[in-house]
Amino acid sequence: MPMRSTLTRVLFLLAALAINSSARADDEWPQFRGPDGQGHATAHDLPTQWSETQNIAWKTPIPGLGHSSPLVGRGLVWLTTALEDGRSLQVVAVDAASGQVVRQREVLRIDSPPHLNKKNSPASPTGVLEGDRLYVHFGTSGTALLSTADASTLWVNQELHLNHSEGPGSSPVIWNNLLIVHCDGIDVQYIVALDKNTGKIVWRVERTGDKAADGNENKAFCTPLVIEVDGRPLLISPAARRVFAYDPATGKEVWVVHYAPGYSNVPRPVFGHGLFFISTGYDHPELWAIRPDGTGDVTASHVVWKVTENAPTNPSPLLVGDELYMMSDSGIATCLDAKTGTRHWRKRIGENQSASPLLADGKIYFWSEEGQTVVLAPGTSYNEIARNRLDDGFMSTPAAVGTALFARTRTHLYRIETAKTAAAETPEAKTQ
Repeated sequence: MPMRSTLTRVLFLLAALAINSSARADDEWPQFRGPDGQGHATAHDLPTQWSETQNIAWKTPIPGLGHSSPLVGRGLVWLTTALEDGRSLQVVAVDAASGQVVRQREVLRIDSPPHLNKKNSPASPTGVLEGDRLYVHFGTSGTALLSTADASTLWVNQELHLNHSEGPGSSPVIWNNLLIVHCDGIDVQYIVALDKNTGKIVWRVERTGDKAADGNENKAFCTPLVIEVDGRPLLISPAARRVFAYDPATGKEVWVVHYAPGYSNVPRPVFGHGLFFISTGYDHPELWAIRPDGTGDVTASHVVWKVTENAPTNPSPLLVGDELYMMSDSGIATCLDAKTGTRHWRKRIGENQSASPLLADGKIYFWSEEGQTVVLAPGTSYNEIARNRLDDGFMSTPAAVGTALFARTRTHLYRIETAKTAAAETPEAKTQ
């Protein structure tokens, strides 16, 4: 990256320090898809245009291979990665102000790393930040709790065995005192809750229903979402061939909806307007809107609408007001009426997509595997604001905190931010 003036560097640094010192909840990105788990950010004054030489506060190379999304809290950006061909599973912490790597520590060492799909990595699940604790998950290789003070390990659990076939993908979630994890392999399919303080198993529930003869059609890589329905929490949990709702406290199955033959599900559900929205998985994905109440098998009664064209198999959908946005893996964006499924517009914006879209500063950001970001204004007509490109592609979903985007490509972590907004965030500017 070309040299920028000393003044510009100081402005970026002061802005980041101001953000760090405020310690507001909206200045954190604690899990996959942000504070609400649905891709919504409270960030403001974000740039809409950037390149390798424009609106980049810093760019830091990240060692190893990993597709986990950045987590931001207490002035640090946390990532997981794998070195030594997946044998060394590590965490990396980058100072949010300067871009310097301040922690790098091995969490687990694996003798025989699992087989990977060419698009996957040994460090694809995104962890969870909670105060001074960082929960990391590497699928069947292990789960751990670390102290953010020094990245020391507080507990490790390596009891969650399964054959991913393609490598790990499901990210954990926290609910009350539980760390909940999907374990949907080609051999076994279950969901498990660990005591977040000890790593011990609190409950484990096997997926019910018929299994496909081909084990590959029983695997899934989804991340659950906890919602509230009629005053009680429900864990919405997509798996191969069906989506379940569980009581997160006990793991008791509440209802199920069947959508066979979908499998290898990746997109995280989103929820709004009394509906949750899921993608049914490979090989012919559909997007379904489902009512979350009821008990038992509610397939015939609770599916409100479905869309059978250009649904995603990897990017999660995004709900913005009354509109639901989805991005196909091949780069076709669609805007739907969330309540009815009626299509407002469909547009090929180009390039392959794996990362999930982000709503930040009143704009929608789509991230391609080739390094392109398309910025749109939300609405029932297509309104493109900008297109930007970085040197490498996005396999993980970026974070938006304060006045900055933290974006991980295959090789680097970027802080994307304008010098103007950085200057406005300094303590000196706020007192004038």
